[in-house]
Amino acid sequence: MPERDVTTAQLLLAEYQTVKDEQKTRIGFRDNLLYVTLTIVAAVIAAAAQAKQSEMLLALPPVCVVLGWTYLVNDEKISAIGTYVRDDLGPRLAELAQAEAVFAWEAAHRSDTRRRSRKVIQSSVDLLAFCVVPLAGLVVYWAAGQTTPGLLALSVVEALIVVGLGHQVLSYARPSNSPRPPTP
Repeated sequence: MPERDVTTAQLLLAEYQTVKDEQKTRIGFRDNLLYVTLTIVAAVIAAAAQAKQSEMLLALPPVCVVLGWTYLVNDEKISAIGTYVRDDLGPRLAELAQAEAVFAWEAAHRSDTRRRSRKVIQSSVDLLAFCVVPLAGLVVYWAAGQTTPGLLALSVVEALIVVGLGHQVLSYARPSNSPRPPTP
């Protein structure tokens, strides 16, 4: 039986392919979360309007927070994979290959002059979808005048949780020293 040696370079390339596959899967999942959120928000608003039951809008905050947090965690993992490839895996492979650099795209796409404005716009979209919409739903609920003490207390707690998510969205949008959410 012939002996097969697996080289370190082969292992690193296999690892690269594995983490890039994970990154690609997470990107697709993350991006679909915005569409899912929009669909659910539209359904809740339509149902509340049709039934003339403003308390149905209390479903928006928990849905938006769960989907928003899931979006945020996946977005962070996507970035973490890029950082790992750029700062760890790439340099190790470049050293083995005696090349100056590998995986140049991992750094090149980050130097786009409009990257910062895209990040600001994306953060605004994230805040709108996952925070502003549920807060607007709460304002409509409060303004409708159909509150009960229990639901009013629940709505205040929901508002605080949504504000907390908004803080997290802004915290993770910072380019450096961003905290990492726990792995779900």
